[in-house]
Amino acid sequence: MSNTPDGETRAHSSGLDPQERGTTKLRQETEDERLLRMRDSEEAVFVDTDPWRVLRIQSEFVNGFDTMAGLGPAVTIFGSARTPEEAPIYQAAVETAQLLAEAGLAVITGGGPGIMEAANRGAQSGGGISVGFAIELPFEEGTNPYVDIALDFRYFFVRKTMFVKYAQAFVIFPGGYGTMDELFEALTLIQTGKIHNFPVILFDSEYWAGLLEWLNDVMVTQGNVSPNEFELLIVVDSPEEVRDRLVSIMLPPDDASEAPDLPRS
Repeated sequence: MSNTPDGETRAHSSGLDPQERGTTKLRQETEDERLLRMRDSEEAVFVDTDPWRVLRIQSEFVNGFDTMAGLGPAVTIFGSARTPEEAPIYQAAVETAQLLAEAGLAVITGGGPGIMEAANRGAQSGGGISVGFAIELPFEEGTNPYVDIALDFRYFFVRKTMFVKYAQAFVIFPGGYGTMDELFEALTLIQTGKIHNFPVILFDSEYWAGLLEWLNDVMVTQGNVSPNEFELLIVVDSPEEVRDRLVSIMLPPDDASEAPDLPRS
């Protein structure tokens, strides 16, 4: 089932989450689906068509800009929503965010479970600002309890803009399609000159080894990616290395601290 002519949302069973396939659990159609779905002309009602959606999209941007104004230096941390709390990589994300928060950096995530929850948790324990940009999904679990500033989005592209606009670096933990999407979007923005001085850090060299090998051996070799573009990716294996690299890039020391010692009389 889908939207009714008067705009009422009805549950339907298409596009089930992989973990839900084979069940009869229903899902709700999202705003992104409604935006991208072709409509029959007789079904279109003005208040439920694209002109009104433009206003809703605009409201998401305005609310986001208003809420995030004055945030200060921040890092967005991505990773799988399916990572359990007992996984070592979950704890690594907690420690990474805690170190970044202690260094004075805000931490932004997608606001959900898994690595996102771990990063928000670490930001809070480090005394920093913990931000969550949640997205409307068919099986959304809601914003995790470790978020200080929460924004809810209906449209992926608005949310993606916020990730890039309010962060000066991305830290990418092991994840799936969504994580890959954010990774390559950041690289595309850097490659095309849309953003500058934007570190992209991959955490866990073992997890990323196969992808990096393919990028270098196939994309670079065939000339589709230049060697300097491949080198945009920074690979690390410890929370301390993430902290040290980002602090050196994002929080340079004061000029006074770099002044040479003067000879004493």
